[in-house]
Order: sequence, then structure tokens, then C-alpha cells
Amino acid sequence: MVSFIYDVGAYLETLDMVEKMEGAVFVPAHAEASADIKELVRYNRDKVHEVADRILSICGEPICFERILQELFHDYGLAMNFEQYVLVGSTVRSYLSWLKDNGKIAVEFQDNMLLWQRA
Repeated sequence: MVSFIYDVGAYLETLDMVEKMEGAVFVPAHAEASADIKELVRYNRDKVHEVADRILSICGEPICFERILQELFHDYGLAMNFEQYVLVGSTVRSYLSWLKDNGKIAVEFQDNMLLWQRA
């Protein structure tokens, strides 16, 4: 599954902050209430890195965004429709931007097309 994330770096920072919080009960938006939030934080952090690693493996050769998105939809068994294209597409763009900012992926233009490739 690829969850909607607007800013991957900020999301990971938020997870770090939440992991350090203390409280009697935590009530996440999409999970059961729990006295220990650390396991859910680890799960979400692991998912982010799983998706990032999958994107990096797709980008072994220069590849355009549409193909990256297509590969991720196939890998995660998602069904393409307009809403999924917009939501997952936005998330994938966030991952690509974060990976580029962290030097893990590079971009180049070929024949007026932006291509992504693992650095």
C-alpha cells in the first residue's frame, strides 16, 4: 500500500517526534487506540523506506514519472483510476523530490522529458 504523504521528509520528522511522546493512550487516525505508539511509528517509518527502496529499484535506468507510477501500481496491486492517479501520483512525486534532495536519485532531460535515475 502507498499511503498519501505530502512531504516525506516532514512526515519522517513527525514520526520521530511522535515516537518520543509520552502519554497514557494514543488515538491514531487509522489504527486502534494504544498505550504504546512506538510500534505503529516503526511500522509507518518502515513503510516509507519500503516505498522509497522500491522507487529506487525501479529507477535503475533513466525512467519517466508515468512509468514509475505504473510500476508501483503493479507492485502494490493498485487499480488505476483518476482519483488514485492524483493521490498516489502526488505521493510518488513527494518521494521523488525527497530522494533527489537526499542525493539518492538524479534527474536528467532527454528529448524534452524529465527522467529519474538512481544516483
